[in-house]
Amino acid sequence: MYAGIFLFLNKFTEMKILIIRLSSIGDIIQCMSVVTGIKNKFPEAELHWVVRADLASLLKIDPRIDHIWEFDRKEGFSGVFKLGGKLKQEKFDLVYDAHSNIRSNILKLCLCPLSICNVFRKNKLITRHKDRLKRLLLFKFGINLLPKPFKALDSFRKPMLKWNVTEFNTPFDNWQFPDSVQKKIENLVLTKISDDQPWVALVPSAAWELKRWPVKYWQELIKLRQDLRFVVLGGPNDDFCEEIRSVAPDRVINLAGHTSLMESFYTVWRASFVISGDTGFLHAADLFQKPGFALIGPTAFGYPSGDKMKVMEVDLPCRPCTKDGNIICKLKEKKKCMLDIFPDTVAKNIKIN
Repeated sequence: MYAGIFLFLNKFTEMKILIIRLSSIGDIIQCMSVVTGIKNKFPEAELHWVVRADLASLLKIDPRIDHIWEFDRKEGFSGVFKLGGKLKQEKFDLVYDAHSNIRSNILKLCLCPLSICNVFRKNKLITRHKDRLKRLLLFKFGINLLPKPFKALDSFRKPMLKWNVTEFNTPFDNWQFPDSVQKKIENLVLTKISDDQPWVALVPSAAWELKRWPVKYWQELIKLRQDLRFVVLGGPNDDFCEEIRSVAPDRVINLAGHTSLMESFYTVWRASFVISGDTGFLHAADLFQKPGFALIGPTAFGYPSGDKMKVMEVDLPCRPCTKDGNIICKLKEKKKCMLDIFPDTVAKNIKIN
């Protein structure tokens, strides 16, 4: 009741809201989905965000974020307390800790010691909890008490119910990428594909090999869909991306090692369709509300939340077996969860308006 009264009174005054999410790439992108919900509920609110300095560029593409507080982890914990003191002076009306780690807890200690602010103003401070016990039971003992499927993006939105923030899916397409980023992708991609020709962004890489769809499957997919152009995204060490391009060099552009993280995200935004495993690029496509396929294998938390991204997966009793893919597959037929997602199934289901 107190939260409702507070939010009602502040509906007619300018509010200051703080989000704390320091890292990592995929989590920041998923957390960015709450901005739409906040702006729907509090359109005049001044929105601030605390993020690690090396990842601040991700947030800068959203003009609805009014102020970005960059934290340099090289400053250590003394830097966290110093930043907490600066944030305290801002007198935020609402604070959302979307990280829940040691550093974010220090910031909360500075802003709201021992959560005392919630005594006087209920739900001024809310926190995203990580269900650590349930994760332990899942990955150590195979006992799954988490929602099926677990959509991490939804887990960032759930705490906002305490602020009566419920509508997150309002279309937003005013992402603001730097001019230099746009010009580079225009030169590398858009000048080589006609405006009326659909093209698909492929993300064959992943931090851990266990999450990767086989190279030969990507190649077969390209062969099966000769009506489409493809753009491959990857890092400088992903030499296999050139193997993928080699099956149809006239229809495939390989950007692996040629684009920055921001340039790759811009490519995802401009794509007609996106196919990716459990990566930050998948979450970017979900955030941008792009149509596409999520190739989900061993991991538990990579499921998209939007209705335009379809999940391709195989039902196996051993899934999910890992948080991020950093394990050794225990099956005799290694990576069966990825190998049984067949290229012809993916190819025939690609539908681009």
